[in-house]
Amino acid sequence: MKILVTGGTGYIGKRLIPILINEGHHVVCAVRDKLRADKTYFDDGHISIVEADFLKYSTLKNIPKDIDVAYYLIHSMSNNSKDFEKLEAQCAENFRVYAESTKVKQVIYLSGITNEEKLSKHLSSRKNVEEILSSNKYSLTIFKAGIIVGSGSSSFEIIRDLVEKLPVMIAPKWLNTKTQPLAVRDVLAFLSKAKGKEELYNKSYDIFGPEVMTYKQMLLKFADIRGLKRYILTVPVMTPKLSSYWLYFVTSTSYKLASSLVDSMGVQIIGKESNINQILNVQPITYKEAVELAFEKIEQNSIVSSWKDSMVSSGRLQKSLHKYVNVPKYGCFRDYKERTVEDEETTINRIWSIGGRTGWYYGNYLWKVRGYLDKLFGGIGLRRGRTHVSELDTGDALDFWRVIFSDRKEKKLLLYAEMKLPGEAWLEFKIEEGMLKQTATFRPRGLAGRLYWYSVLPFHCFIFNGMINKLIEVK
Repeated sequence: MKILVTGGTGYIGKRLIPILINEGHHVVCAVRDKLRADKTYFDDGHISIVEADFLKYSTLKNIPKDIDVAYYLIHSMSNNSKDFEKLEAQCAENFRVYAESTKVKQVIYLSGITNEEKLSKHLSSRKNVEEILSSNKYSLTIFKAGIIVGSGSSSFEIIRDLVEKLPVMIAPKWLNTKTQPLAVRDVLAFLSKAKGKEELYNKSYDIFGPEVMTYKQMLLKFADIRGLKRYILTVPVMTPKLSSYWLYFVTSTSYKLASSLVDSMGVQIIGKESNINQILNVQPITYKEAVELAFEKIEQNSIVSSWKDSMVSSGRLQKSLHKYVNVPKYGCFRDYKERTVEDEETTINRIWSIGGRTGWYYGNYLWKVRGYLDKLFGGIGLRRGRTHVSELDTGDALDFWRVIFSDRKEKKLLLYAEMKLPGEAWLEFKIEEGMLKQTATFRPRGLAGRLYWYSVLPFHCFIFNGMINKLIEVK
């Protein structure tokens, strides 16, 4: 079959594509920016990459007409726009209109469980998208999932941050809300096995794990699995705004995502029973098994996708990466340093391992202070870390940077700053003719930008010197 996957660089899409390819299908991966697509896709004859922005109908012409099945995996949980409901509705409307002009027989949509009368804004938006996607030109299959647990998922990473950082938690009352966590492997099984199943045409199913748990029970079970003793006291006086700040400062999440999660976590997410497990022969694993499996992936450095790599995880860089690849030269301040490289392979490995747990090789405490200040002023801080310890792909999140260009063969890595700044900043590493060239570029915005540059200039002097010296160091 020829299968369209929208949201191909997202958390679920990035994991679903290899499954479909391994089954022998041809996948059309629709992305807003080809720079963000996995580089291996371009050499694979079983996959086609097309650029399509579902907010711009004119770009959808790049999607071929002869598709058999389409997966609609577009969500905006952490979108900073106040009009995200309108944006989600517009995306769905454009998709439906275009899909109706193709040969697609089945559209599969991953939504959220919406069985309560009072829904959060995001769950209400997803329910609205379900209605918009309905068509008499193709069949719609809807899967409604609750909390998804897996390496790199937002829920998993937030729970991990809370459990590993706080021995004692004074937490909001929504921790007593009930939900049914579902392993990401089971979500992928439902999605992949549903294609072409006519008995699922124009039907909707809740998909969920075998246990009903409160968020508090999930935290305590997580702690038990990790061999940690944790104490949680829930209080009724913490407002949604305070709850959002609590999550924001303790975990690696953005404030917008924290706010969205708090909004959704106040709603009970219990699925309706059906025969979908029997139809597709999927038996969801327990929460304990899902957490243990997630840590297996983490320990093997085989996390396929992470919510942190989403372009809306920071709220700063929203447009195509093409806009940021060409570093400006005029009206900018630059800190340029170069050193002779004796061992290129070692230096390249160090560059591609920078940030996260590895750190920045020199003055790490100052990087941490900068991350803390960024968090204090509403930025993302350093807590985002990185998805993989030694690999970087274009579009990846890296502490408070975004990878704009990454190519080991060209020996070049370009980062764009997503921290709060009165301007824009780039950090580039490249090796040419045996020389490591390290360039920090800052394009100031007004007087505040210029004052900022001169205020941090003394720190740059020894931080960037120390960093490049460590990168070329031969032990």
